[in-house]
Amino acid sequence: MDWSPVWISIKTASLSIVITFFLGILAAWGIVSCKSQKAKMVWDGILTMPLVLPPTVAGFFLLYIFGVKRPLGSLFLNVFGIKIAFSWGATVLAAAVISFPLMYRSARGAFEQVDENLVAAARTLGMSEWQIFSRVLFANAMPGIVSGGVLAFARGLGEFGATAMIAGNIAGKTRTLPLAVYSEVAAGNMEKAYGYVAVIVAIAFCAVLLMNWVGAKDERKRKR
Repeated sequence: MDWSPVWISIKTASLSIVITFFLGILAAWGIVSCKSQKAKMVWDGILTMPLVLPPTVAGFFLLYIFGVKRPLGSLFLNVFGIKIAFSWGATVLAAAVISFPLMYRSARGAFEQVDENLVAAARTLGMSEWQIFSRVLFANAMPGIVSGGVLAFARGLGEFGATAMIAGNIAGKTRTLPLAVYSEVAAGNMEKAYGYVAVIVAIAFCAVLLMNWVGAKDERKRKR
């Protein structure tokens, strides 16, 4: 079995979760801190959009924006000499965009569950907004944030539609595990497809176990 799709998927999911983890947390913090309900609804809709769009449609938009002859794509190519479309970077971009809403909504939900009295008490003690975020919100929302990160990692690992649109299915370069499964089934190589499916299922199961372990640990902590 060709193991390149496994390594490509792991590298893609690992880098994409680093991007979505920090961006998702910052976006969630910004939305939670927003005072205008109308602005909050609009921005929440925009940030959640990749979650409800079909992945191929999200991939179409990415290809339209980052294609070689498109605005950002030509900018990166002409100025930085970086071709995004149909490169390994495109797999990271697709995984990050599709998994971002999971990280964002998990972090936002975790922030909103933090007792507002803790935040008010921190303000009365003269703590800055950044100190309140890092020492109160982030610290108390950590279990939900970690669970969101695990979900986002698993989602990035299993991304198919957007990756196929903007990165293609190039063996040894952009062929991730889901694309490898599709390619082997289409070619009638079911044994290889079984192997790739087994790897995906094993990683996904480990992700679910990790998420449940974090949840159980938090529950035990609250009962003490």
